[in-house]
Amino acid sequence: MTMITNSIDYTFLDSHLKSLYLADEQMASILTAFSLLAILVGCLGLFGLATYTAEKRMKEIGVRKVMGATVPSLVRLLCKDLVKRVLVAFVIACPLAYWGFGKWLENFTYRIDMQWWMFGMGGLMAVVIAICTVSTQAIRAAIANPIHSLRSE
Repeated sequence: MTMITNSIDYTFLDSHLKSLYLADEQMASILTAFSLLAILVGCLGLFGLATYTAEKRMKEIGVRKVMGATVPSLVRLLCKDLVKRVLVAFVIACPLAYWGFGKWLENFTYRIDMQWWMFGMGGLMAVVIAICTVSTQAIRAAIANPIHSLRSE
């Protein structure tokens, strides 16, 4: 008579659950790093675009300043076009993000519903970051002496 022995493999439930979500935690850290990198590159691009726009409109800013424009009105003038571009990008990105997050959330047993305010907060943060990035260059262009920009004529 041969005796067959089976060994029992046991694990704790919390370590098993942790192993199930390990891939999601790793993906979250990778996405966080690449998101911060994308925000940095986007801010650099916006800063470069603001610098180019301010240099291109330097004479207009000088004339407006001589005619009595205030610094806040000039900053608003320079920021308006770039904020419009950020809002257009947000409108394009919302359906793509909704679809992508919907596909990702389908893999979970317990999932949340996506609310409109989640996308609204993302758009608001994008606009605030864009305004902070652009306003530094716009303020510098608005407080510059108009004589330097108009002297070359």
